[in-house]
Amino acid sequence: MTVFTSTNAAGGYMAGKQVFPVEYEAEPLSQRLVDAAHANDLKSASELISNPFVDVNHMGTVLLKARKTEVVLHDEDACEVSVEFEEFKTEVTALFLAAHNGNVALVRKLLSAGADVNQKMFRGYSTTAAAREGHIEILKMLISGGAAQSACEEALLEACYLGRARTAELLMASDMVRPHVAVHALVTASFRGFKDFVDTLLKCGVDCNATARVLLQSSKPSLHANFDCNSLAAAILGRQISVVRLLLQVGARTDIMVRLGAWSWDAATGEQFRVGAGLAEPYHVTWCAVEFFESSGAILRMLLQHLSPNIPHLGRTIIHHAILCGNARPVEVLLTCGADAEFPVKTKQTAHRPIHMASEHGLAGALHHLINAGCDLNSLTESGETALMISARCKQEECLKLLTAAGADFGLSNIAGQCAKSIAGSVRWAYGFERAVLDVIRDGKNARSSNAAIFSSLIFVTQANDIEALKKLLKQPEINLDEQDENGFSAVMVVAAGGNVEAFRLLVHAGADVNLANNYGETAITLAEKHQNSDAFEKVMLNCMRAKGDNSYGGSSTLHRAAHNGDLNLVQALINEGYDINLSDCDGYTPLMLAARAGNKSTCELLISRGGRCDIKNAKLETALSLARENGGGKDAEAVILDELARTLVVGGARVKKHIKQGKGSPHGKVLKMVGATGELRWGKSRKRNVICRGAEVGASATFRWNRRKKLDADEPGVFRVKTTKNKEVHFVCEGGLEMAELWVRGIRLVTREAIFGK
Repeated sequence: MTVFTSTNAAGGYMAGKQVFPVEYEAEPLSQRLVDAAHANDLKSASELISNPFVDVNHMGTVLLKARKTEVVLHDEDACEVSVEFEEFKTEVTALFLAAHNGNVALVRKLLSAGADVNQKMFRGYSTTAAAREGHIEILKMLISGGAAQSACEEALLEACYLGRARTAELLMASDMVRPHVAVHALVTASFRGFKDFVDTLLKCGVDCNATARVLLQSSKPSLHANFDCNSLAAAILGRQISVVRLLLQVGARTDIMVRLGAWSWDAATGEQFRVGAGLAEPYHVTWCAVEFFESSGAILRMLLQHLSPNIPHLGRTIIHHAILCGNARPVEVLLTCGADAEFPVKTKQTAHRPIHMASEHGLAGALHHLINAGCDLNSLTESGETALMISARCKQEECLKLLTAAGADFGLSNIAGQCAKSIAGSVRWAYGFERAVLDVIRDGKNARSSNAAIFSSLIFVTQANDIEALKKLLKQPEINLDEQDENGFSAVMVVAAGGNVEAFRLLVHAGADVNLANNYGETAITLAEKHQNSDAFEKVMLNCMRAKGDNSYGGSSTLHRAAHNGDLNLVQALINEGYDINLSDCDGYTPLMLAARAGNKSTCELLISRGGRCDIKNAKLETALSLARENGGGKDAEAVILDELARTLVVGGARVKKHIKQGKGSPHGKVLKMVGATGELRWGKSRKRNVICRGAEVGASATFRWNRRKKLDADEPGVFRVKTTKNKEVHFVCEGGLEMAELWVRGIRLVTREAIFGK
């Protein structure tokens, strides 16, 4: 600035004038005013305001510390507004700073000095600063000081971010806020949960059903975009229970449609597509409360008091949408509020019910609520599939378990003739299906089936060789042990064919019919006999028959089968119980014969020791000895039987011809026998005719042959000789030829040895 001054005392203007420049720092003075206002220094600011060279509307640079709001999301709980302070350099006026700091006196002085209320800066108007910081008195002064409509509207919007209810009341009373701005503030505050702010605007006449385009955010499901919606939809999306309640109380409409969904439906086919939040077809605002579910369910319950959950939209109801959104808790709320668990998706091509959708999408929680609500577990789709079949097709293990435990029918098939089990196999999920069903059975449940030919839980667990599951099933009172599959196989047939002895034992002891025949005429017994573990199966049968007191098993007694199998303990127990040891079975075989044929030496010894007879013949003229000889591996059993026959022969005695004087004399008949206790061989009453044998041989000695050379009977069949302890040799001839001679020799040796050394 250039100032003209005079040095002439006479006062002549032109004469004696000298002009020189004087620079006043007006802009730095104005910056000092800004700095003083920033420092809240009223005294310095007042002095500067009174300086005519200071511009009160000067925008100076300061480091401003101001509030900043941010919406904090909490998944299914209400979002919150977080207020933080940030510092940044910006250009502001002294009036803005005074309003920001809440300095009433300074604001009054600045307004008196002509400060511009409507001067806009980066952070808004002075009214914005006052509204942001909640300085009501200053805001009144600014409004009275001529705040324009834009300044008041921006202040209201700033107030709605922080929920300043008194600020909103003051601004609305100014009549400087247009309706659409007020609606914007109402919708924003509704989303943020500022109930008092919303209540204030509603009392000021703002339409709760009007819409505005605002920023909406959600973390579950993910959403961050601007949408056109009303205050109720915004409050629902923000999970603001108190605001929703307030809006419903003042008459907010619940029959409106909003475009916030992420799922699009094909009304013709019933297919669903995830298209992204806000891109799907508009739906009822209640559906929004499902997709953006509040954790307690209070919002959804309040809305359902005004709108039925069974109103269809595009062929489906809200419960279908809840399942599609993958959240089980809104399903529970809907069911308790009267939603129809059987309402089908009505399109041209589908007839899906909620239970089908839950099974398809693997929403086990929703399925659990549907089951508890009493829905039909076996309802059919248009292709004849049940929820159980859908779970198997979609490999939903948890859903399959829930349906199994609840009693879904495994015996049904679809229009293609497939059951749940066959469907699982067709999609290569047989192992997962088996694991899921077995887990349920192990927990004490039965996989129910109305058609055993299609599915039987008992046959299923035996095919899986799961002993634990089998034990659980056998405890079920309604279990049918003899149900048969499409080929006529029962559970006991399956384990017999598969060689599972333990499962066979459990089933037989439980009462399974081993004589039941399949479509091929096979029984559990015949299948077991074909297996390499046939002996083990037979032992199981014998023990079972014995436990039940049943003495018949395939036409034989339990003792016969035990003897054949070589089960010593069972044979001993049965004999002790009084079983007839020499009883013939339907084919004429005694237990000893069967043991001999099987080559069971120990069993033969036991039977003989308890009275088993070796001389019994059947209709085929077979004896225990002949049967033992027929068996190539039965040499030990043959020896045992021969010993018994020989012992019986010599101890019982028989008529023989006795030669005297080494064959020089004529033979004469004698009764030859042995005394088992002493080992004496006797053929008369004289002591000379009671000898102890040192040896016995079949055939004649050389001396005997020489002496009988003229008689030509030295090699007569049945010749045998004994040598006594006194070195005397005696020759005998028995009836029956060589075989009987060998038996006499065997018996003499055996009884002599037993008399000396004991048995």
